[in-house]
Parts: sequence; C-alpha cells; structure tokens
Amino acid sequence: MTASPAPLVLLLDAVHEALPKGLAAMGFALREAYDGGADDIPEWEKAEGLVIRSRFSLDAAALEKAPHLRWIARVGAGLENIDQATAEKRGITVFHAPEGNRDAVGEHALGMLLSLLHHLPRADREVRQGRWRRAENRGTELRHQTVGIIGYGHMGSALAEKLQGLGCRLLLYDKYKSHYAPPYAEEVRLARLQAEADIISLHTPQTPETEGLIDAAFWRALRKPVIFINTARGRSVVTEDLVEALQTGQVKGACLDVHAYEKSSFEGLASGEVPPALRYLWESEQVMLSPHIAGWTHQSHRRMAEVLLFKIKQHYRL
Repeated sequence: MTASPAPLVLLLDAVHEALPKGLAAMGFALREAYDGGADDIPEWEKAEGLVIRSRFSLDAAALEKAPHLRWIARVGAGLENIDQATAEKRGITVFHAPEGNRDAVGEHALGMLLSLLHHLPRADREVRQGRWRRAENRGTELRHQTVGIIGYGHMGSALAEKLQGLGCRLLLYDKYKSHYAPPYAEEVRLARLQAEADIISLHTPQTPETEGLIDAAFWRALRKPVIFINTARGRSVVTEDLVEALQTGQVKGACLDVHAYEKSSFEGLASGEVPPALRYLWESEQVMLSPHIAGWTHQSHRRMAEVLLFKIKQHYRL
C-alpha cells in the first residue's frame, strides 16, 4: 500500500530555522522558493501551507492558483501583502506574529526618541570631529512628558509598558477598542490626544482606512509642537505634509523607522531622482531615521518563528 505524500509547505522567504525545523517535525515536506511568484514557483498548486514575510503580494490571483492551501504564516505583524478577504472566503487561515516582535518595536521607538531628545547622533558625530559643544547639545528629559499612543495593540502597549517606568503621562487612543487602558495610562479621544500630547507615537496597521491618516489636517489639529514617532507603516503618513509640519514647527522632531518611499526611493535611486520631501528627511537634524528594523532584532527573529509554529500546531490540534 502506497503511503500518502507529505503535505507541502512552501517557504517563500528566509526565516529563523526554528520554524522550518518544527514544520518538518510535524511531517510537512518543505520547499524553499525564494525567487519568483505564483506563476514561477514549482508545485505552487500543491501547497498546503505558505510561509512568507513581505517579498511579494499574495493577491487573489496567487491564492486561486493554490487550491489545496489551508494556511499562510506571515513572519511579522502586518498583513497588508495578503488578500485577507479572499483567504477568508476560501477558508484559508492566516497566522501572524505581532507577539513575537512587540518588545523589539517598543524598545526601538524608545531608543529613537531618547536619541532625538538628547541629540545623541549629532553629539557623537561632533565629538568624533573634535568638536566639544556642550550647551548646543543639551538634552531634554522624557520624565513628565505627555506621550500619546495611537493604536493600542501589541506594539502600542509594549511602548506604553516601557514609558510608564520612565515617569511619562500616557494618553491612549484606539478607534476600535474601549475600556482597555491599564492603570498607568488614560484612554482618550483623538482630539484630546492631539491637544495635550508632547510626543505622539503611531502604532496602526496598514489598511485603506489608515493610508494617509497622518496628514496636514492631523497636524493642524495639534495644540502645541510635538515629536512624532512612526514604527508602524510609512504609507499611513503623508510625507509632504510631515515635512511641511517640520518646517513650520508644528512638529519639532520625528523618529521614522518606516517610510512611504521604502519600495522605490530606498533601492538604488540616483541622487537626482530622490523626491524633495524624502531628501528633506535625510538632511534634517530634527529627524531620526532607520531602515524598517524596529521589529527585527536577533531575539524577535526567533520569537516570531516560535509564535507561528505554536499557532500552526494549535491549528492542527497538536
């Protein structure tokens, strides 16, 4: 009697070895498919599971080409590159792992903020150049400042946990929740957050509703200049409006791990092709930049793999 072939899982992006090892131990056959799309990858139509980060979009057409697909494991928090409506219609379970990198994002946001408040990049650069400017690099303390957190999921709550130990006043806004604030924070409406916050940190997913959420109207609603942090998604912020707010003083500093231009302007553009708003961010000492690495630490790399493996085992009741 011929044994049934092992169910196939396609690894579409490189991930921590804990996930493929665990899947193999569950009895899956694994295929690495790090190049091409649904039309190019052998055995796409046979896959029972897909493991992906963000290399390409799993749109309706790609999903329709996989009639045996039962689940998708997204190594990360965002799901904007997966057609969730089609997946739900087809009965395909979509896993993601925001629990795995929440602390990484919270620490990164806090690190960028402290670096900006204390002028650390500039001070480090100047000392290396033999310049000893103490008064000009005097910092601002975080204690007693009011921090507004927009979006209180895994990432927003991780930042709040870290800030409460530093003596900050915390205002939380989440459009889709109520009665969620921990004892050390206050749940408020967006208008109050905009009126009272000294620092605003964005922690919303990328959806049609959040695209362009932080625009000129958002900045005009502020009652005082703020420092703005974005470790969420670049397309939630209208870059040109942020630059104008920096120029007019509505925003006195920005910490940006994500950027609306990530897929175009950060991959080999000639200097003459860089959009003016992006070039302003590059050149401004009011701005801290990093290359979408907030959630990508050595520890979170493994933790996200372990979270996904746990969820997949639960799916199969193992």
